[in-house]
Amino acid sequence: MNAPSGNSAATARRAKFKRILALVVLGAVLAVLGGVAISAQDKYMLKVPNGIAFSECRGYEDWTVVSISEDHGLIAAIVANPETIEAYRAGVPGNGKAFPDGSKMAKIHWNPIKMEKFPAATVPGIQHDVDFMVKDSKRFADSGGWGWAAFEYDAATDTFRPGTMADKPPQGNNAKCGFACHTIVKGQDYVFTGYSKR
Repeated sequence: MNAPSGNSAATARRAKFKRILALVVLGAVLAVLGGVAISAQDKYMLKVPNGIAFSECRGYEDWTVVSISEDHGLIAAIVANPETIEAYRAGVPGNGKAFPDGSKMAKIHWNPIKMEKFPAATVPGIQHDVDFMVKDSKRFADSGGWGWAAFEYDAATDTFRPGTMADKPPQGNNAKCGFACHTIVKGQDYVFTGYSKR
């Protein structure tokens, strides 16, 4: 066997170096893309104790608006998944019937701001939190069939975290806590918000 000449050995080293460099660059690109994907998915890994996971309400940003409200100095949009909207349109809860299992609602809160071009109008500013209700009569049998969750939003990090009693307003975070607040509307299947006429 012939020993590689100096020229071909140098060529082989350069080729090996280029392959290693290409792998390092590819690894760095994949790490960056993977990091972006992971940070975008972080909220879907959140879950409240004895309650629901953020992932159970995936896509809530595109659900139908039930109504708009203002409470605790925040602007809120109450939205619902198609099953809930169908039940509302059929007269639930005003007709004495309950929402079906699989019904989901979200209440998205924003800090209010004055519209720059038209200061007489108050519009949503930075998101404050999002609250979820999920109907599952077996899983949440001891809380009227509903599970509740509150997730606080941190604009500085663009992340959510489960709400706590230290938040303003205080956010208890399990089915029992949501149930305690909603018992005054037991006759409406524990749902405060009616479907606004359009």
